[in-house]
Amino acid sequence: MKTGVPALAAALVGALLPLAGCSDDGTTLRVLAAASLTDVFTELGERFEADHEGVEVELSFGSSTDLAEQAADGAPGDVLATADATAMAAAEDAGVVAAPETFATNALVIVTPPDNPAGIDALDDLAGATWVRCADETPCGRVALAVLGSAGVESEPDSLEEDVRATLDKVTSGEADAGLVYASDAASAGDDVAAIPVAGAEEQLTSYLVGALDQADDGELAREWVDLVTGAEGRSALADAGFGPP
Repeated sequence: MKTGVPALAAALVGALLPLAGCSDDGTTLRVLAAASLTDVFTELGERFEADHEGVEVELSFGSSTDLAEQAADGAPGDVLATADATAMAAAEDAGVVAAPETFATNALVIVTPPDNPAGIDALDDLAGATWVRCADETPCGRVALAVLGSAGVESEPDSLEEDVRATLDKVTSGEADAGLVYASDAASAGDDVAAIPVAGAEEQLTSYLVGALDQADDGELAREWVDLVTGAEGRSALADAGFGPP
C-alpha cells in the first residue's frame, strides 16, 4: 500500500501518469483523503488489500479543500473523502462525484506538549501562548473559527497550517505551546500530547463525507471502498480511532 503522495502534486501526477490506475501486476485504487484520516484509512487500506487480491490501495492525504479542487479539475483519483461538506461541494459542483455519504464526525480539542508548560486549560488561555491552528480555508480551520468565535476568543495564532496533521506536528515537535486539532488526531498522537476538551466543541462538529469519483478507473472497486468505510467494519475502526458517528 502506498501512502504520502503530496496532495499539491496530484495535478502534476495526473499530467505525467495518465495510466496511474493500472500497474503491471494488478490494479491500483487511488484514495484522496483528508489528513485527519491518515491512520484509520491506512488501517482500512491494509484490510482492503487483504480482501482484494492484486489490488494496491494508494492513499494520498492532505487538505480536503485542495484534494477536492484537484478532483474537480480531473486529477487522477478513484475515491474522495473530505473532512466537511464545504470541501466536498467543490467536487459535487464540478459533477465528478455523486451522492457522497457522511460516515463520521469529529470535534475540536486543544493539544499541548505532555507537560503543558504554558498551563493551558481552556481557549482563553491561548492568549500569550504560542499556538497554531489550521488555515481558514480548510475544514479544521473553519471549525476552529466557529469554535473561537462562539467562545468570543480573539487571540491570533502564531501560524496557520495547511492541514490538521501539520498543526499537530507543530505541537509534538515542540514548536508550539498548543494547537487546535480534531479529537482523533489527539488520540493518534497518544502520549506525545495532552488533550484538553473545548467547551462548546460538540456544537461545532465537522462531518466527513466519502464518494466514488467519476474518473475512477474501476467504479465498482471504488464503490467497495465506500462500502467498507460506511459499513460496520469502517464504523468500528473509526470509533476506535476517536471519530464520532455520522
